[in-house]
Amino acid sequence: MNISENIKNYKDELPENVKLVAISKTKPNEDILEAYRAGQRIFGENKIQEMTDKQEELPEDIEWHMVGHVQRNKVKYMAPFVSLIHAVDSLKLLKEINKRAKQNDRVINCLLQIKIAEEDSKFGISDDEAREILASEAYSKMENVKIVGLMGMATFTDDEDQVRSEFQYLKSVFEELKMDYPALEELSMGMSGDYKIAIECGSTMVRIGSSIFGARNYN
Repeated sequence: MNISENIKNYKDELPENVKLVAISKTKPNEDILEAYRAGQRIFGENKIQEMTDKQEELPEDIEWHMVGHVQRNKVKYMAPFVSLIHAVDSLKLLKEINKRAKQNDRVINCLLQIKIAEEDSKFGISDDEAREILASEAYSKMENVKIVGLMGMATFTDDEDQVRSEFQYLKSVFEELKMDYPALEELSMGMSGDYKIAIECGSTMVRIGSSIFGARNYN
C-alpha cells in the first residue's frame, strides 16, 4: 500500500467542497510525513497525548483535528495548537475548551457531535440538546470557542439504507440549525467504509484512516 498514492487518489476523487481529514491515530510519524509530502495537511487523532507528541515533532503547518471523545481534564494539552475539535458533546466540555483557548489567546473551532447511530458505544447528543447549547446564554458569552458545524458517526453495518438514512437525518438537523445559526458550515460525516454515502448526503468533511494508512496498529 502506497500512502502518497492513496492521498492523491482521494484528492482526485473528492468534490472540491469536501475536506479530507487523514486519520493518523496509532500511525508513526514517517507515515504522516509521507502523506504530508503528498500534499495532505489535515490530520485527525483520537487521543490527545498522541496528537500532542506528534504535533511537537511534525511540520508546523499541519492542521490537527481531534476526532475522538474528549476528556475535559486533557483539553489543556491540545489547546495551544488544535485546529478543530469534532466531538463536543456537552456544554461543560465547551466551557473547558473556551477557558483553555482563552489562556492561549486563541479561538478554537468546534463541532457538536450528534448521536445518529443505533450503537450504544457511540457518543453524541440529540438535536434538541445541540439546539439548547447553541441557544444558551453560556455559549453566547464564550469568546474563545466557535461552533462551526456538526459531526456524526453512522452505525457500523453493511446495511447501506440504514447508513444513508442516518446521514440524511444528520444533514436535515444541520440545515435546520443553520437557518438560525449561519456560522454552521461544516458537516463532518463519513469514514473509510461509508464516505461515498456521506458525500451524497451532504458531508463537507470525511475522516479516512485505514484506506490511506492501512490497518491500525493497536499494540
